[in-house]
Amino acid sequence: MWLRSTLLMGNGTKLAEAFLWHCKEGIYLAKVQYITVQSLPLSAGGSDGQGRILQRFPEKDWEDNPFPQGIELFCQPSGWQLVPERLPPSYFVAVLTDINSERHYCACFTFWEEVDSTQVGLLDEVDEDDDSGSAQPEQLFAPRSLVLVSRLDHSEVFRNCLGLIYTVHIDGVNVPLETLIGNLLTCLIPIAGGSQRTITLGAGDRQVIQTPISDSLPVSSCSVAVLFRQLGIINVLYLFCAALTEHKILFLSSSYQRLSDACRALLAIMFPLKYSFTYVPILPGKLLEVLSTPTPFIIGVNSFFRSETQELLDVVIADLDGGTVTIPECVHISLLPDPLLHQTQTALSMVLDPELEVADHAFPPASTQPSTLKIQDKEIRAVFLLLFAHLFRGYRWCLHIIRIHPEPVIRFHKAAFLGKRALSEDDFLMKVLDGMAFAGFVSERGPPYRPIDLFDELVGNEVERIRLEEGDNHKMMNHVKELAEQLFKNENPYPAVAMHKVQRPKESSHLQSRHTSFPHLDEVTVQLFIDHAAAKQKTAPPIVKAEMKRMVPSGPPLGGNGSVLANSARRLEVVRNCITYIFENKMLEAKKLMPAVLRALKGRAARLCLTQELNLHVLQNRAVLDDQQFDYVVRMMNCTLQDCSHMDEHGIAAALLPLVTAFCRKLGAGITQFAYSCVQEHMVWTNMQFWEAMFYSDVQNHIRALYLEVSENEQPSSVRNARVQEHGALEIASEQRRLWPTLSKDKQQELVQKEESTVFSQAIHYANRMSYLLLPLDTSKNRLLRGSALGDVESVSNSYVTNSIAGSMAESYDTESGFEDAESSDVANSVVRFINRFVDKVCNESGVTNEHLKALHAMIPDIVQMHIETLDAVHRESKRLPPIQKPKLLRPTLLLGEELMMEGMRVHLMPDGREETSGALGGPPLLPAEGAIFLTTYRLIFKGTPIDPLVGEQVVTRSFPVASLIKEKKISVNLPMDQFIQEGLQLRSSTFQLMKIAFDEEVASDLAELFRKHMHKLRYPQHVHGTFAFTVGQSAKMAVEQKGKDKNPSLKTLSKNLVKSAKKTIGRQYVTRKKYTPPTWEQRSSLQSEMDEDEISVSEEVDQTSLTLSSTIKSSDRQTMSSVVERACCRDYQRLGLGTLSNSLTRSKNEPFRISTVNRMYTVCRSYPGLLIVPQSIPDSTIQRISRCYRQSRFPVVCWRSSRTKAVLLRSGGLHGKGVVGFFKSPNAPSAGSSQADSTSLEQEKYLQAVVSSMPSYSDTGARNTLSGFTSAHMSSQRARVASLSQPRASENDQDSPRGKWGSIRGTGRLSTYNADVGNRLSGKESPQANGGPSETHFLRPQRAYLYIIGDKSQLKGAKQDSFQQWEVVPIEVFDVRQVKASFKKLMKACMPSSVVVDPDTTFYRCLQESEWMCLLHKVLQVSVLVVELLDSGSSIMVSLEDGWDITTQVVSLVQLLSDPYYRTFDGFRLLVEKEWLSFGHRFSHRGAQTLASQNSGFTPVFLQFLDCVHQIHLQFPMEFEFSQYYLKFLAYHYVSNRFRTFLLDSDYERIELGVMYEEKGEKKSQQVKSVWDYIDRLNKKTPIFFNFMFAPEDGEVLKPYSYISNLKVWDFYTEETLSEGPSYDWELVQGKQEQTEEGDRPDTAAPTSQRRIVWPCYDRRSKVVPDAITKLLQELQGLEMELGQVSEKWKDTWDKIKATQRSESKLESRVSEPLITVLHERVYLKDSMVGSAINLSLDSEGSSSSAPTGGMSGRPSTSTLYSQFQSTESENRSFEGILYKKGALLKPWKQRWFVLDKTKHQLRYYETRQDKECKGVIDLAEVESVVPGTPTIGAPKNIDEKAFFDLKTTKRVYNFCAQDSGNAQLWMDNVQSCLSDA
Repeated sequence: MWLRSTLLMGNGTKLAEAFLWHCKEGIYLAKVQYITVQSLPLSAGGSDGQGRILQRFPEKDWEDNPFPQGIELFCQPSGWQLVPERLPPSYFVAVLTDINSERHYCACFTFWEEVDSTQVGLLDEVDEDDDSGSAQPEQLFAPRSLVLVSRLDHSEVFRNCLGLIYTVHIDGVNVPLETLIGNLLTCLIPIAGGSQRTITLGAGDRQVIQTPISDSLPVSSCSVAVLFRQLGIINVLYLFCAALTEHKILFLSSSYQRLSDACRALLAIMFPLKYSFTYVPILPGKLLEVLSTPTPFIIGVNSFFRSETQELLDVVIADLDGGTVTIPECVHISLLPDPLLHQTQTALSMVLDPELEVADHAFPPASTQPSTLKIQDKEIRAVFLLLFAHLFRGYRWCLHIIRIHPEPVIRFHKAAFLGKRALSEDDFLMKVLDGMAFAGFVSERGPPYRPIDLFDELVGNEVERIRLEEGDNHKMMNHVKELAEQLFKNENPYPAVAMHKVQRPKESSHLQSRHTSFPHLDEVTVQLFIDHAAAKQKTAPPIVKAEMKRMVPSGPPLGGNGSVLANSARRLEVVRNCITYIFENKMLEAKKLMPAVLRALKGRAARLCLTQELNLHVLQNRAVLDDQQFDYVVRMMNCTLQDCSHMDEHGIAAALLPLVTAFCRKLGAGITQFAYSCVQEHMVWTNMQFWEAMFYSDVQNHIRALYLEVSENEQPSSVRNARVQEHGALEIASEQRRLWPTLSKDKQQELVQKEESTVFSQAIHYANRMSYLLLPLDTSKNRLLRGSALGDVESVSNSYVTNSIAGSMAESYDTESGFEDAESSDVANSVVRFINRFVDKVCNESGVTNEHLKALHAMIPDIVQMHIETLDAVHRESKRLPPIQKPKLLRPTLLLGEELMMEGMRVHLMPDGREETSGALGGPPLLPAEGAIFLTTYRLIFKGTPIDPLVGEQVVTRSFPVASLIKEKKISVNLPMDQFIQEGLQLRSSTFQLMKIAFDEEVASDLAELFRKHMHKLRYPQHVHGTFAFTVGQSAKMAVEQKGKDKNPSLKTLSKNLVKSAKKTIGRQYVTRKKYTPPTWEQRSSLQSEMDEDEISVSEEVDQTSLTLSSTIKSSDRQTMSSVVERACCRDYQRLGLGTLSNSLTRSKNEPFRISTVNRMYTVCRSYPGLLIVPQSIPDSTIQRISRCYRQSRFPVVCWRSSRTKAVLLRSGGLHGKGVVGFFKSPNAPSAGSSQADSTSLEQEKYLQAVVSSMPSYSDTGARNTLSGFTSAHMSSQRARVASLSQPRASENDQDSPRGKWGSIRGTGRLSTYNADVGNRLSGKESPQANGGPSETHFLRPQRAYLYIIGDKSQLKGAKQDSFQQWEVVPIEVFDVRQVKASFKKLMKACMPSSVVVDPDTTFYRCLQESEWMCLLHKVLQVSVLVVELLDSGSSIMVSLEDGWDITTQVVSLVQLLSDPYYRTFDGFRLLVEKEWLSFGHRFSHRGAQTLASQNSGFTPVFLQFLDCVHQIHLQFPMEFEFSQYYLKFLAYHYVSNRFRTFLLDSDYERIELGVMYEEKGEKKSQQVKSVWDYIDRLNKKTPIFFNFMFAPEDGEVLKPYSYISNLKVWDFYTEETLSEGPSYDWELVQGKQEQTEEGDRPDTAAPTSQRRIVWPCYDRRSKVVPDAITKLLQELQGLEMELGQVSEKWKDTWDKIKATQRSESKLESRVSEPLITVLHERVYLKDSMVGSAINLSLDSEGSSSSAPTGGMSGRPSTSTLYSQFQSTESENRSFEGILYKKGALLKPWKQRWFVLDKTKHQLRYYETRQDKECKGVIDLAEVESVVPGTPTIGAPKNIDEKAFFDLKTTKRVYNFCAQDSGNAQLWMDNVQSCLSDA
């Protein structure tokens, strides 16, 4: 028989409200038998048994305290099991929590008794079958437990009591056990109060129980100190934060008592918060599934079960034995805010390790031992108490008391607390305040009249002291010690008393061999004890001890954050002034201040100031305004609200709430519009917590007023006023709670009713308010139910309201929130439900009666319906209001054939990250601007005016071609305007334009969506026929039809028609040729063209099966080879002497190369042109075989030959894997592969040998004398140089050393024989040389190879060079197109940031560097320069990179441009692009993502990169190019614009297939120019915009630019913009605007206007406003010729004549020097003098309209200094002129000079004579102080009136002048004076 006893502590009876509680204690004693499970084997150590209660006392449950179920599991948490030897008795305390959240402490005392023989026999029977082989131990011992259950946690007392019972039993003490049990059950122990009680169980024992002074403070003994010793400071802090932020915490230990202590310690340091989730310090093994609960918990488990806790992914595990805390990856624990965390760690360190502070002292103090464990425990708790006092400081100022009677109801205003403490961003505090523990804290500590404890004292009275101690550790430690003393005294009120006397069992008594079993006790005897004690207690008088209730101190009030108000006085003044102006109706003044006010309202102080100021203008809850006042007030309110968070932590929305229902305007008879109808679109109004907080705040104010009225009636008036001022709501509530027991029942009932009706009336008021702000003005547009309004916001609110409420709310709203076109009834229903939920929540919390609640629910739909009807009338009337004066929409000028796809939509163009437009660099901001966005078939255009009134008259235009759009994303934009704009788009273009547009409120969202769809259709047409170049002039409708019809024929049809059309084409060559004779180019005679055609027609036989020309190429004139001959390739081949077309019989064998027609049907390679240059000796059949070795079949072809060295440049695609082998195969090596592969590689080798043989240098030397081994890497740099580069070859063609010019204005001969090495540079390695060349080689042989093959390093890996070959492969590292794409994206973000850069790591130059764009340019230029050097030295080069259409094209184009001056002219550059980029198949459509099919490939600007490289070369050699930088920008813009057909499609094959290759020629006379080249030609005849006036080339010049990044410049194409007119690359538009402005300006010329003008870098086009001298003079010349009625000659003719004149007259070597400009100047002057004075006047007026240049030229590039004198016309600059005598410097005579007063440049200049063009001196008028009459001095001119003298005083000296007479002198003085005053 085994016994188990259980004590349960009763709830006790409440003697009186004002007294302490007392409790009865009882014992339930139970016998527990070890029950075997029959079906399972049971052996020693098995844990398959379970316990059973045999006896319990009392047998019946206490009335108020049922017996806890399942207690037997907790007696043996690891399971009931038998053991082979007797174990010592054990003791621990488990904790059970009942359904009412009451904790029961179960003290378990376990000892071991021998199992009797009958039961052992039973076990043997059970185990007979299974365990017959194993020996049973002789003795088995079973556990018996005595358990005492109490609601008080007196662990040591319980240990002593249970130990005494065990001792009496084991030692056979002569005391009945029933007596001990009965006495234990009948002890009365006070819960708290600081009393002490001596108890005895009747066995000669005595114990003193001390109750804590305050029952609210936890009792921890020394458990907290032990926990810190076990885990350490940081680990415990993690656990502390995890518990407060509601994470799951699991303790592991092999000791049960330690688990209990650790859990108790964690709860103790959480005080004053109480843990309200699952709390099980000791969890039995059978209940381990509890650990997978979703709710937070604190649980302890024996280490025995460690393995079963490994799978828990979201549990923080603390191992007490190992001292570790494990936090899973998925768990994020928010820690204390930083200064607090550090202070707490420091304080804990000083408590636990006081020696740390003095460890480094030379003379440490004698004793710095830590306190005893019990004291240390209290010191640690004191640190945490201070921490909470700091965290919750001022919390009582944020309590709302909403009911005082019959019980206080209190709510906490979280948002206000966080706002006032400036902690709204603190994650930890947010979580703590949202947690259940804090909710319990508010309900427990909220009431203002109650007993107070240590924490209340701290928060109420010691806040200032805590603040002062923050920096002083010693003061803080003194405070900690004081608090620790109080905490210790609370637990040990009588520390001196130690009168314990408890018997213990004798030593080793538990090990005795034979024990008597624990006897069965007599229940009747025990029950008699209980009954006797109960009767005695009834007769005893109650122990009365008054409770000390008092008013809880609130502490100092929470102030605002002081730093916010710093430096804001000026801003507040602006806000106040603006509001004053509005209400005084000074609207003009208010308008001026408005932008500054809207900026100021970003600050919190200004927002609060606004609410206070507006309050002053509200009279009797109403303020009627006129329309303009109303608009301004609403605008400021919107601006104030848009920066408020949805929590409204600063109370801004709360302060505005009464104002939005006060300000209104009259719309018509009896119709008033209130401000709330215009400020609804803010998140805060849809936040339930905001409304609750507002409601509670108002209720509190009304309750306070209610009791103040009551007290006023009973007080004299003087006292009354004082009381009103000083009493807050909590003080009043405290006083009322104190008086409550003294009031009569009727009075109590009356107060309860008054409070209830106050809450009820407020609920009605708030139902109205909420309907005002939730019902939209136009109820058909239910904005609140779209997107993230009511439905979503509410379902997010779980953190504030209970889960059940949030869940029901989410259910009720999700059904509604999906409807886009919700009708007004849906709006009404949703708002009614929202208000109903609000009313339910607040009324239930505030104790509103059910009748009132039902009445409210009935009222709400009527309120909403009534409000909807009012709103309908308001909405109707508001529509009739004259709309706010918005700027008129300006229509853009369109190109011929360009059509609007959509009418302009009103938008705001927002500023992006470019500082020039936003006014950040000075000057007024041009953006944001208000206007409209237009979508045309060609462009996206914004046109509007800046919002800033100072520049409101300027027109802002930003546009880009739709085809260049590369990224579009939706953005939400907050505008500080009248409107609250949300929808916006951000559009990026590859022409370096960025548009951030925000749609105006008048633009419906479906219209904005339609705009996006149209834009996408235009950007990515189904087919190239849908692009603007094809659809131009057609209506959009036609374009759509075209798309429908233009389906590609199926493959079947294609293959059928293919052979047919091909046969026809060949069979009818002569016939077709005669049908169409193409116009000839100037360079070729018509005879030659006919010859070519004839010879083509009889060329070699074509293999019939290889014809794959598409069926779309009909057998018409366009398909004759004569057209192919017309292509750029053919013309260039003939210019270079690379071969002529002839048939195989007549071909000259002396020519090393021939033009092959093998690809004329595009069968060998689709991306190559029809005619190709190949070695003479290679037949076409070989070419077809070779092509298979190369990627995309792009076999090597010759594209250029040096006229001097006869070296050739070849291009091809990279090799396929098998092709690489062919390069390195020795001719004599045995064959390893198939014979076909061998033959191909041999043919490849023959091909390369044929190229080598074509070179004159090879035929001269004849032998392989240049071949030798590789240069080893360690050779010295001198030996490693390539011999062929350093020494000229002894060949007749090669007598000169290689020539070249390095980057400068003019080559100086330095480095003319540049000996740089090749291999390293090509391999991409850096080097210290000036242009990026290396000092060592690893690839090249000391003697030059005849042919270098430049290939990709990654492909050629592992290949070995054969030293007997004539060619050498140079592997280099190249970038792929993905790098270009990524780099370009970053470049765009650097040049066009979407927002203002704040982070120093994202500045322009940092972003530019990270984009690596300049690195890519450097690599391309570096490779190109080295190829140029090799070609110039006589070696041929084959560029064989990637697929042969990207980097290969860039390199070969640049090489030709650098090597051949022809390509640096207009015709040559056009030819180069047509040949290398268009004919050789650069994939313009694919790389530019021009159609829907290539949309996913993304935009890769390979061609733009090439143009940038040309721009870099142009900068270094400005005299070598016929075209200007503008020409390059023009091409960069239009190659993506799709305005012309030139850059569409991917190859000649595709162009022929679509029939676009030759159509341009027949239609040249049509209005629409389809080729960009034709357009440039036409424009070039009209204007010199593309011409480079510095062009003066040297014959045969080879350029070698520097390629280092430091030598490269950012192209201004990427950064410049012209907001006045948009991009200047559509010339008709720009010219059209120019003419309009001139016409518009002319009528005003009569008025005196200043000729000065501001030039904004981002607004004006500087080349137009401040033109260069030659352009300006040419314009003037043209104008003068028109004035004289002469036929104006073309500018080019004029220029050529002047150059010719200049060359003949001047033999100077300088190229474009002053004489040339002087000639031009003289022509202008001659014309000027012919026109005469009348024309002078008209020119003056023209000068004023076409802007004159500004005085300062600092913004211009340095090259402009050449033309600095000739900025503008003479007529403009000569404001007043004439002859004056001027006195020279000291001792110098008077001299007659021609003086010119220039008002524009603000100068007084003088010349020798009027005709003299060279200025002799300048007086800057900025330095002139005064102009006064003077007196004659020595040497002055004779016979002149004294009044003719005057002096000019400057800051440096005094100038003496003499005019011809006094009148003339006066005229001069007046003119100078007026010039000074103008400035």
